[in-house]
Amino acid sequence: MMRAAISVAGLRKAYGDKVVLDGIDLSITEGTIFALLGPNGAGKTTTVNILSTLNRPDAGDIRVGGHDVRADADAVRDVIGLTGQFSAVDSIITGEENLNLIADLRHLPKKQGRARTWELLEQFDLTEAARKPVSTYSGGMKRRLDLAMTLVGNPRVIFLDEPTAGLDPRSRRTMWQIIRDLVAGGVTIFLTTQYLDEADQLADRIALLDHGKIIAEGTPAELKRRIPGGHISLRFAQLAELEAAARTLTVSGRDDDNLTLQVPSDGGVQALRSLLDRLDRERIDVAELAVHTPDLDDVFLTLTGQPRERQPRTPAQSRESEGIPAR
Repeated sequence: MMRAAISVAGLRKAYGDKVVLDGIDLSITEGTIFALLGPNGAGKTTTVNILSTLNRPDAGDIRVGGHDVRADADAVRDVIGLTGQFSAVDSIITGEENLNLIADLRHLPKKQGRARTWELLEQFDLTEAARKPVSTYSGGMKRRLDLAMTLVGNPRVIFLDEPTAGLDPRSRRTMWQIIRDLVAGGVTIFLTTQYLDEADQLADRIALLDHGKIIAEGTPAELKRRIPGGHISLRFAQLAELEAAARTLTVSGRDDDNLTLQVPSDGGVQALRSLLDRLDRERIDVAELAVHTPDLDDVFLTLTGQPRERQPRTPAQSRESEGIPAR
């Protein structure tokens, strides 16, 4: 039986008169990747901060790893790791020293802590740079070190707040594989990201947060099927087959030169099966078939009424956009 690694019921948070989170309900299964998406200022970082005990909710029953975030915050901290939007590494010291520092802060015995440091350096392909100052690392290396520091205590739930912001495509894909490997080992990932392709690639389930409320939740495929514009493209070997299909089906597009038809569809298995059964009954052969569904950009734009933000923000901008005074 699958258990919830994170359960949230009725989460509310306000800063003065500004309500940032207005009755959030979530249930995230152990060993899965959950992505929280939303426009800037929607409340994503506030949600992460509350779930990771950095901030207190005004109301709600919130449990992480089975522990109440208010009544048993220390127990929550023992089972979680957090990698924020902005790197927490110390650029003056080496990668090895950064990891050793975290091991000492977690009160690991010295021998065990040093062994854990080198285990993580190997896991994140940082052994060659281990004794070099972090100021000499590339952006991707710093982000891998940041995540390695999160893993020193072997957390079972990890919060990744925009983990690949500012990384080049190769470094992003490296980070994706690291995340997949963690989940394969039973870790639960709570992810926020501005890169919708990242959520599409990684997440088992996605929730869309807007104006402090969850306005949609489901698998990436389920969310994309909610948006109009999906269709099945059919290509035929002969014009006679195209003509027969056009008389039989409801068609939204036709290209005689390429012998293709477009049939409106949500792209689901049932719709596809129904279409193929109908063509089979009419003895119409299809040479090629492709399913086209809206992407998460379309979902985001349709449900929130605004395009997603692509540019990373400064810490002050992040706090101000969610109603938190800048320091």
